[in-house]
Amino acid sequence: MAQRTSASDPLGPDSLTWKYFGDVRTGMLGVWIGAIQNMYPALGAGVEDHSILLQEPLQRVARSVYPIMGVVYDGERAAQTGAQIKGYHTTIKGVDASGRRYHALDPDTFYWAHATFFMLIIKTAEYFCGGLTDAERRQLFDEHVQWYRMYGMSMRPVPGSWEEFCEYWDRTCREDLEINRATRDIFSIRIPKPRFVLMPTPLWDQMFKPMVGAQRWIAAGLFDPAVREKAGMRWTPGDEVLLRLFGKLVELAFVAVPDEIRLHPRAVAAYRRADGTIPPDSPLVEAPAFMGPPRERRGLPMHYVPHGKTLLDRAGALVHTTFALAALRPARPRARTAA
Repeated sequence: MAQRTSASDPLGPDSLTWKYFGDVRTGMLGVWIGAIQNMYPALGAGVEDHSILLQEPLQRVARSVYPIMGVVYDGERAAQTGAQIKGYHTTIKGVDASGRRYHALDPDTFYWAHATFFMLIIKTAEYFCGGLTDAERRQLFDEHVQWYRMYGMSMRPVPGSWEEFCEYWDRTCREDLEINRATRDIFSIRIPKPRFVLMPTPLWDQMFKPMVGAQRWIAAGLFDPAVREKAGMRWTPGDEVLLRLFGKLVELAFVAVPDEIRLHPRAVAAYRRADGTIPPDSPLVEAPAFMGPPRERRGLPMHYVPHGKTLLDRAGALVHTTFALAALRPARPRARTAA
């Protein structure tokens, strides 16, 4: 098993993680990572009890990506960003529908979420970026350990090698993951229609169905067979050929895409700090303020709240509110929760 380390050097521009994690192509795996994270019982329970993802899916994902990216790209400030994310999880605890106690900062639960981000890189690179060599997979594994140290969490759950990680991933998929309400919500997620959009709601929903359906199809292909079986998904050799062909087309389409478009803004700024284009102590790139949580929840410790008062932010706040008000339902609290 990996040894616990209290401090470590952050990842830098020479790492493969920098190359892949901020790539916008990871967004095609949104349903995959959302579902496989929620299949972990404790994580799924936390989402069911505390998240408002269904109320504001676009805003929730968009703003969360900024600090998550920061643990990779923030350089000497990465550990500070990791501690920030860790702090968002202190109050996410309770008792699930089966009577099992959970806490988001349980080492096994927290590491599973990290493991899915690591596998997000592996699968994106394998299917949509031209593939990886065995040496590159091992390098990415070592980097994911270095990356995880930025959170200041126990290193106990972290496998000691790429081979041990593969065993851990396979065992967790077969023995621990389950289909719960949080997972089903991801499979059937919809984008709420804001009130200012003058079109019938059924038509709005039809516009987004192909996008969600495509991501669900990609998720089926990237799931391990044991997970696919639990989810009741069908996958044929023909589907695999089509996914590989689609992945090659995506790879070719991105050959000439500049980094300013290919990478997340937090990653672009990191590369600019690294090459001296901007000062190393430049302010970190934060999410636009209008991506923040609904106003009534901004005092809760579980939320990252970006700040800004530009005209765009004020207009965006109106968009956020109308999307949130149009949602199907708010987060579902349960009567049984831990103190």
